[in-house]
Amino acid sequence: MSGKPWSTPVSIVRDGDERWLVAPYGVRNWVRNARAAGWVELRRGRKRERLRVVELGPEAAAPVLREYYRLFRVTRPFFAVSLDAPDEAWLGEAPRHPVFLLLRS
Repeated sequence: MSGKPWSTPVSIVRDGDERWLVAPYGVRNWVRNARAAGWVELRRGRKRERLRVVELGPEAAAPVLREYYRLFRVTRPFFAVSLDAPDEAWLGEAPRHPVFLLLRS
């Protein structure tokens, strides 16, 4: 972690009050930084929100990944599954696409 802020466009999966941040392209610098720092800052317009992150294990990540895949078609080529793939296939895909639960500090 360099300590220098970086801006990376991300998409959020929401279910009620819960939100998850998905790394559709795999482990990138922002993923490494989130793991090291334990938090991320989301900005949209003038609104800023600093959130703690908890990385999910494969069992918890798989349904979030399936929903991400359903919502955001542009990143589908980076997944080795289809929307109707069995749960086991999504479980196998989870280690390739880190998922973080976003928590208010």
